[in-house]
Amino acid sequence: MAIYTKKGDKGETSIYKKGEKISKSSLRIEAIGAIDELNSALGICLSFSDDKKLKSLLAGVQRDLFVVGSILAGANLRFGKSKTKKLEKVIDKLEGDLPVLKNFILPGGTKAASQLFFTRSIARRTEREVISLHEKEKVNSQITIYLNRLSDFIFMLARNENFEKGAREIVWKGKK
Repeated sequence: MAIYTKKGDKGETSIYKKGEKISKSSLRIEAIGAIDELNSALGICLSFSDDKKLKSLLAGVQRDLFVVGSILAGANLRFGKSKTKKLEKVIDKLEGDLPVLKNFILPGGTKAASQLFFTRSIARRTEREVISLHEKEKVNSQITIYLNRLSDFIFMLARNENFEKGAREIVWKGKK
């Protein structure tokens, strides 16, 4: 069986509702595409790390994002507060373990941390895409809350990666 179907050649795609086609440039498809891009970026993060705990956390987020993408495409799935609470628990733990930030830091450090910082920016853009959709059509508020927390979660994972590997955080000082 070929991977291509030719059904989207005219700029439309199907979602869960039988027979319903929507433009590939719609806010819904933009949001779903951003979720997909974020998930792929997390896959790259996984390839840069040998840390089993980090890999487990990121794989869990990838599974969550597949659920989110499916819901945005019209699947009748649940996405509740527990997903965000799980992120918050890890964020709180890492905040307690890491040096307190008093300034902005420049993204970078180890290869894994650098990729995590880049992925955090993709998470922020993904959140903006989903919010744009939400402004026009109802989106489960637990999804928007989760995406908001996710960029903080990824930021903390990047900081933790640098801390554990002894990579120095470079403080941004603004005007010199």
